Amino acid sequence: MPYVLPLVAPSSVGSSVTIEQDHGAVIRRSILPGGVRVFTETIPGMRSATIGAWFGVGSRDETDEHAGSTHFLEHLLFKGTARRSALDIAEAFDRVGGESNALTGKEYTCYYARVIDQDLPMAIDVILDMVTSARLDQADFDMERGVILEEIAMNEDDPGDVIHERFAEAVLGGHPLGRPIGGTPEIIESVSREAVWEHYTQHYGPQTLIVTAAGGVDHDVVCALVEQALLAGGWDLSGTGAPAGRRDPFAPVASLHTAEIDVIRTELEQAHLLLGARGFAATDDRRNTLAVYNAILGGGMSSRLFQEIREKRGLTYTVYSFGAPSAETGLFGIYAACTPSKAPEVERLMAHELERMAEGVTEAELERAKGQIAGSMVLRLEDSYSRMSRLGKAEMAFGELWSIGEMLDQVHAVTADEVVSLAAEIAGRERAVVRVGPAR
Repeated sequence: MPYVLPLVAPSSVGSSVTIEQDHGAVIRRSILPGGVRVFTETIPGMRSATIGAWFGVGSRDETDEHAGSTHFLEHLLFKGTARRSALDIAEAFDRVGGESNALTGKEYTCYYARVIDQDLPMAIDVILDMVTSARLDQADFDMERGVILEEIAMNEDDPGDVIHERFAEAVLGGHPLGRPIGGTPEIIESVSREAVWEHYTQHYGPQTLIVTAAGGVDHDVVCALVEQALLAGGWDLSGTGAPAGRRDPFAPVASLHTAEIDVIRTELEQAHLLLGARGFAATDDRRNTLAVYNAILGGGMSSRLFQEIREKRGLTYTVYSFGAPSAETGLFGIYAACTPSKAPEVERLMAHELERMAEGVTEAELERAKGQIAGSMVLRLEDSYSRMSRLGKAEMAFGELWSIGEMLDQVHAVTADEVVSLAAEIAGRERAVVRVGPAR
């Protein structure tokens, strides 16, 4: 059974829970004064350590006035604090061979650093200094606006990025999850420094902060360093507030916004195709069934899509299927790129394989898919960054934490009937098609 991660009451501040994991790893979770949550996984023999500062706010949470602010903050927090310049932040990690970065999603933001274990105190101090004490100077803001516009332009030059953004738009429409994470040029041009500052002060605080660390870490030391860094950054930890609640989902998406979107790009040599429908929420009980279904359909070189469209017919170099879950809904799609003249046949085969999944799967396919998922799951968790990320997502999205052994058991418990039932549901949903490339 998974360990349930309750949202702790104010009276539980200072309490800690210990959860033993596979192969001697130990997870501990504590609530610091002010409602800060600290989650660590100590892994025997691992010399690397990764620290992450998480906030459950993403592009979907922006108001009209603050549109684009979440991604803007990802850039601006690296531009300097009261104690450090942008160069100081960069040199701190370069000096020890570490790395620091951030990621902005539709539902969360994370600032993280990966270093060897002896440099973890420095990493915690720098990341939390950025989180608590970002200057957000007007000059930096104006310069970074240009950088973000260049980033958006770069993404617009990539047909793969374009097609995935338009697919989310096609399926989710005006729902906040349908927004591009980085914003649009118009949004970035119009957002003000004051709006970004308001977004920062509204969403970044002790009750919304989750700190996760994994690898060669000591939980008590991490808690002490986190509290010290937050106080140095000027945060008030004297309150007795409980951690902020987990995401309150918006109304589910009931139907497609647009069935088909064609984006004509005359400079491209290939046609890019994405066909799919609504998927499933991150907490859906069928998420492991979906993983097995996806592995059989288009999750690897032995998948049906790869074998039928690339290996047997030679119609494309790249073809795969994917799932993208969120709090209350998700996306499921099939992507391929090919010569424009072959696009109609590839699109037909994509739809055919999607529908054929509902007719049944073989035991050989089922076992191969389970083996693929189990192996990739374990390999994916062999580094401290992946372990750190798993803790953050468990705390923010699921409210539950499974051991690796429990996760593998869940995958192996999936049956062929469950896969076929899920396949029939997906095949029966209203479908979207997005095409990017030269006119046919």
